[in-house]
Amino acid sequence: MTDGLVLRTARPDDLDQIGALLADRGEPADAVDHRLVVEDPDAGWEACAVVVDGDKVVSTATLLDETLVLDGVRLPAGQVELVATHRDYEGRGLVRALMGWAHERSAARGQLVNVMLGIPYFYRLFGYTYAIPIRPTRPVTSRPDGGGHALREAGVPDIPAMARLQDAEQARADLRMPHSPALWRWLVARDGSTQWLVERDGVPVATGRTTPPEEGGRLGEPAAVDEAAAHALLALTGAAEVTERPGSVAGAALEPFLGPAAREANSYYVRIGDPVAVLERLRPVFGRRLAAAGFADRVGEAVVSFYRSHVRLPFGAGEVGPVLQGGRMQAPGAAGGAGVAPDLLASLLFGPHGIEGLTERFPDVYPGPDAELMRALFPPVRGDLMTFYLV
Repeated sequence: MTDGLVLRTARPDDLDQIGALLADRGEPADAVDHRLVVEDPDAGWEACAVVVDGDKVVSTATLLDETLVLDGVRLPAGQVELVATHRDYEGRGLVRALMGWAHERSAARGQLVNVMLGIPYFYRLFGYTYAIPIRPTRPVTSRPDGGGHALREAGVPDIPAMARLQDAEQARADLRMPHSPALWRWLVARDGSTQWLVERDGVPVATGRTTPPEEGGRLGEPAAVDEAAAHALLALTGAAEVTERPGSVAGAALEPFLGPAAREANSYYVRIGDPVAVLERLRPVFGRRLAAAGFADRVGEAVVSFYRSHVRLPFGAGEVGPVLQGGRMQAPGAAGGAGVAPDLLASLLFGPHGIEGLTERFPDVYPGPDAELMRALFPPVRGDLMTFYLV
């Protein structure tokens, strides 16, 4: 890099400096989180990079391994977290260099999608778009009865029970991102949030996690087997606000106790480095969607243009593909196809609007002459993502 700066993989002797940088630019708990990641064998020091000026760590970022699951198809994903730059080194392209490192590492690990949380606008500069809604946090206006249940802080032995409860709730979503085994270990060990388990007659029936009271005492990721268990989770944690979870048992049970959400948009950043590779992986999803929509006996191809390039999805006998890549196509309607601005592909595949809703919102998205086919391929998607940090 310029000015004698060096970007390299972090090392154990960088730990204290990275922790101090993260605590200074973020929260003290960030230093704990970083240590949990790099000292875990599932991640290790290779998951973190630093920019150094001599012996001084001046910027850092960490790439976490994640998995998106869309209608049963797994998409290896990466999430960039724990990004910080020393104040004296801002504006010199250090985060851009670290994001380049993260994307190269992500691709080398076979990850097809990058998902992240981040400050407004900034990560659009690195190929990210807002695509998947983050569910709003709502104030608790009344409190249910939690009688007949016991609440305790969860530990490592409770991870399988918490994972089962979360899996049952997430199974109702079209798109989900569960916690990895490593992330579960970090969550029960970290300082920045607390994992809870509700039991009924000694059997786990609900789980969730809360932020500290000084951060609002928010209950996130509520999961429950029934209404009474969800009520107990809210009552016994004493949370002041709840991140809503529509479409889940816990979400429906807690709805009557929550006030209105703030009227503001909040979404996960998503980056798709290789659109053809993602579409190829999703071929089974497209095949099932076409069959469900009555296209099982039809033979043809779906043309989707991103204007500077396009793809063709041949289909027949309930199957789609392989995906064929083509060049510039400015007028896909003339070829019987749809047009989708390239920066809206993530919204098309993972967002809540589908191609019909995007057509209503963006002039450079349209389904073309075979709108029924495109609606079948690209319907609205309800997502349920669980990430390291509650938002």
